[in-house]
Amino acid sequence: MKIILTQEVSGLGAPGDIVEVKNGYGRNYLLPQGFAIAWTKGAEKQVTVIKRARSAREIRDLDHANEVKAQLEGLKVNLKVRAGDGGRLFGSVTPAEIVDAVKAASGPVLDRRRLEVPGHIKSTGSYPVKIKLHPEVTASFNLNVVQG
Repeated sequence: MKIILTQEVSGLGAPGDIVEVKNGYGRNYLLPQGFAIAWTKGAEKQVTVIKRARSAREIRDLDHANEVKAQLEGLKVNLKVRAGDGGRLFGSVTPAEIVDAVKAASGPVLDRRRLEVPGHIKSTGSYPVKIKLHPEVTASFNLNVVQG
């Protein structure tokens, strides 16, 4: 089955890529979740629109990715959350909350889908977070989850 990706799918491709996948994977997961649209000649024309939006949002080049990496690695990111006795959170920390915490710490605007969080964060403490800025550049920073 030929599909056009509308969002980044790890291990498959980036938005605007035309990929061949198994019928069940495309029909039962990618299409209903909105990660892809079915390939047609008309839909292929939409690829240019998708790629143009991606290039505006994406980090420009390797040098820019290295600048953002240096900025992130020198950043102290604190996230205040509600927690009970013993530092156990009510719920867990989401990637969107991490992106907001980076922005609040005067860091760059990040894409939450590119974050790599080590499992679920369900208690206070310090956690290493990685983000893939560019195919060749991965930045890491410490996220301090504190009771607030």
